[in-house]
Amino acid sequence: MNFSSQKQTIKPPLRGIFPLDHDAECSSPLKSYLSCLKSHSNEHSKCREGSKEYLKCRMSNGLMKEEELDDLGYKNKVIRDENEGEAERAKETKGFVAGKHIKSRKQSWLW
Repeated sequence: MNFSSQKQTIKPPLRGIFPLDHDAECSSPLKSYLSCLKSHSNEHSKCREGSKEYLKCRMSNGLMKEEELDDLGYKNKVIRDENEGEAERAKETKGFVAGKHIKSRKQSWLW
């Protein structure tokens, strides 16, 4: 039996790395971004500017769809509350146990 009688259409990825940069048009920003990652133990948040420049290069050379950088997660720095990490640190020092706040167990039909 042949179930593929209809013509299949292939859709390109919405946001991807295609087409490939065969002419190495954006190799300079790519290398600087990768060296930044290497020097910061692959912590991408410290290399945001490098990745931003790489994406700008890809967009300007037609290697990816032109989009607002805000839509790609490059909004201006978000001002974070100073107390944001305090709750996490308190959990670490006191010894947090997941589910400990639940008062009673729900009865299940299995047991």
